[in-house]
Amino acid sequence: MAKKGGNTVETVTAVVKPIIEGLGLKLWDVRFVKEGAEYYLRIFIDSENGITIDDCEAVSRAIDQPLDDADPISQSYCLEVSSPGVERELRTEEHFREFIGSPVLVKMIRPIEGCGKEFSGVLEDSDKASVKINVDGELYDIAKKDTVYIKLDDFEM
Repeated sequence: MAKKGGNTVETVTAVVKPIIEGLGLKLWDVRFVKEGAEYYLRIFIDSENGITIDDCEAVSRAIDQPLDDADPISQSYCLEVSSPGVERELRTEEHFREFIGSPVLVKMIRPIEGCGKEFSGVLEDSDKASVKINVDGELYDIAKKDTVYIKLDDFEM
């Protein structure tokens, strides 16, 4: 039994990442959220060839028992396995590093002068606390904590 009260996402990631990689896929993200009265453990997977429903089913079957054995979550929850989809959200340092030079959609908590609250641009650089986004030739240094999300703009690629 895993220690309760720790970082659920980190524990789940440690359990499922090697299994997912063993299936030739990439773990994109793990989220443990409460929506209404229900808890959801969402596992997002990716691959260079895209994700099929068969991939999601294979991962779900492969991680179900190891998650039960590790028991990282004290309450009941629904397990969901899916692709990150188009316009996938960039959340980890790995995501940001991988997609430097890519078109992104940004939604801010508060508007910024020259861009407003929602805008698109090109991800130019990233560090732990901020990103640099090129919007029509002007470079904006944006604190990650001030964004609602930064997503890939797959429709621009």
